[in-house]
Amino acid sequence: MPGATRTTTVAAEGPATRRFEVWGDPIAHSLSPALHTAAYARLGLTWTYGRRRVDEAGFARELGSLDPDTHGLSLTMPLKTVAHAAARSRDEAAELTGAANTLVRSGAGFAAVNTDVGGLAAALFEVGAQGAERARIVGAGATATSALVSLQRIGATRVEVAARRPNAAAPLRSLADRLGVQLSVVPLAEPVGDVDLTVSTLPGDAPVDAADADRLAAHGGILFDVVYGTWPTVLGAAWQERRLPAHPGTAMLLHQAVRQIRVFTSGDPDAELADEHAVIAVMRRALVGG
Repeated sequence: MPGATRTTTVAAEGPATRRFEVWGDPIAHSLSPALHTAAYARLGLTWTYGRRRVDEAGFARELGSLDPDTHGLSLTMPLKTVAHAAARSRDEAAELTGAANTLVRSGAGFAAVNTDVGGLAAALFEVGAQGAERARIVGAGATATSALVSLQRIGATRVEVAARRPNAAAPLRSLADRLGVQLSVVPLAEPVGDVDLTVSTLPGDAPVDAADADRLAAHGGILFDVVYGTWPTVLGAAWQERRLPAHPGTAMLLHQAVRQIRVFTSGDPDAELADEHAVIAVMRRALVGG
């Protein structure tokens, strides 16, 4: 996997009442409870992991009234930006992206971590996309910032952003400057040139015209789509129609969860779990089982 890692041993005698949750809206579809519960069992921990429907308007209230036994949170859309803002401290990936998918108790407040960046980078390695120098991001929302950092970490030097609203990509331009990545922005229907890899950050319910999807596929290299619930997406189907490699976001879901569990057990997203290969294996089985 990309990036240096260290190994940590998890003490099975950790607090039996320690609890974690995933928040978002919608949330019923989340596979995070299955992933985390399987990992905790393999690690010998009796921790629990639940889910709660929370929207942006209710986030501050819910966080302020959180039971002290709830040690950490996983955040999905639309809460990654407000979670970042609510934290007392942030890791490098959260600072770069302005988004956090993980909050863990730290002193009197919470520390914010973005494990989407490392999770996506690991997923791209898994599907054989490492070393892709030319890449395209489809979409310009919060997930696109994490995708840009991930692409830089796997070696991309030129990135095109294809977005319905090109003006929304302004934060990506400034981030690309910080990362030393050459960035261009084009309308979604007007991709320019060939790329080695396409990362779609569009939500699963985002309407995409089939003709636009085909134009993206024609010169899009490998497709990695962050959507995992419904497959193939319109983009995935376009790639499959052309017999090009296309991957759903399940590998990203898995690897970002592994990094969250590292944070919840040791505080460090880069400190490998004891017997991590076995932990990942049970998480994969849980993912297949849904």
